[in-house]
Amino acid sequence: MKRVVITGLGAVTPLAGNLRDSWGAAKSGHSGIGPITRFDVSDIPWKCAGEVKGFDGKIYLGLKEFARTDLFVQYAVGAAVMAAEDAGLIGHPALPVSRYLTSGGVIVGSSRGGISTIERACVKNLHSRRDRRSSHGGRRVSPFLMPSTTVGAAASSISRKLGIRSSCLGISNACASGMNAIGEAFRLLRSGWEGPVIAGGAEAPLCRLCIEGYGVTGVVSKTPDSSASRPFDRSRSGFVLSEGASILVLEELEAALKRSARIYGEIIGYGTAVDASHPTKPACGGEVSAMMCALTDAGLDFKSIDYISAHGTSTPLGDATEAFAIREVFRERAASLPVSSVKSLTGHMLAASGPLEAAFAVMTIKEGVIPPSINVEEKDADCDLNLITELTRKRIRTAMCNSFGFGGVNAVIVLKDFT
Repeated sequence: MKRVVITGLGAVTPLAGNLRDSWGAAKSGHSGIGPITRFDVSDIPWKCAGEVKGFDGKIYLGLKEFARTDLFVQYAVGAAVMAAEDAGLIGHPALPVSRYLTSGGVIVGSSRGGISTIERACVKNLHSRRDRRSSHGGRRVSPFLMPSTTVGAAASSISRKLGIRSSCLGISNACASGMNAIGEAFRLLRSGWEGPVIAGGAEAPLCRLCIEGYGVTGVVSKTPDSSASRPFDRSRSGFVLSEGASILVLEELEAALKRSARIYGEIIGYGTAVDASHPTKPACGGEVSAMMCALTDAGLDFKSIDYISAHGTSTPLGDATEAFAIREVFRERAASLPVSSVKSLTGHMLAASGPLEAAFAVMTIKEGVIPPSINVEEKDADCDLNLITELTRKRIRTAMCNSFGFGGVNAVIVLKDFT
């Protein structure tokens, strides 16, 4: 089987508009969470979110496409262009793409797709129907509504932007979608497919429907400030909904070496498992199975992992279940194995979280720096892990990244340094 390496990283996050600055903010313990500004929240109890600031999708899309494209697609295309530039596959968004990319593929995950655009269209349609003067008048729904809001719109838009003609796939597997996209790209390349593959996740769920929809399930924190996301803390009360995108460029090792690409790290294992239990409540068995599957796929045992990037959403049940699963897999090592949660900094970007956490994990391996989990004032006794709460310098050769989602879907990848 072929070896698969990461050669490009791109991101649009609540921390910053690119991967490098987002990584710098994470290392400094900066929070990207703040008050919701997109719509009025005065009548609902959920006040905070991880909003992307200062991103201009017109830089990456033409004016016409920008006007008819959902924000999650704009984030995805922006992150993909940045990743392709970082990998040396393109020089600038306005320049012709590399012929090497035409044989490549795109796999992008999203949980909610263009839900914000759908919500706006529904509101507009409702108001239009109430207005008798427009009942026989102009068009109430855009002809671009359906094609621009599908989960696959992000992947197909990236393929058009980068001139990729070989393979294109959108994945929707709840919050694990983005990690599944990376894992499936890894499988594709390892089996001998030519590549490269642009893989990751994108979300723009910050609309009234999503905030209330997640909120009424009881999984969203009502804490009204940036301390709301506090994974594994005793007083945690739920996750903070966020948005953004993270895209990685994956290549087969020989192809990357042939073009003298910079290599961040290597993917060596991928595991998936489903709880087959409850639509919203996680089960330990599925998480354990996914982690064990990833270790087996990597040819490693539990003693070989140096760091875990936890799913760590800040929900009471979710964090306790993941902590128990980690202890089940890593046994006595769980007490000393470094663990952190990026979502304490970014909130929960749904399908975009897993790829961002994978990008940060490979930067941890490359730089030997573990960013802190913030807002942890008193660790929950049920989450007895070696939680990193301050910037920590440590040589990391292997890392495990966990990503779990509603429906009991679990995806885990294993990364290692490139040698």
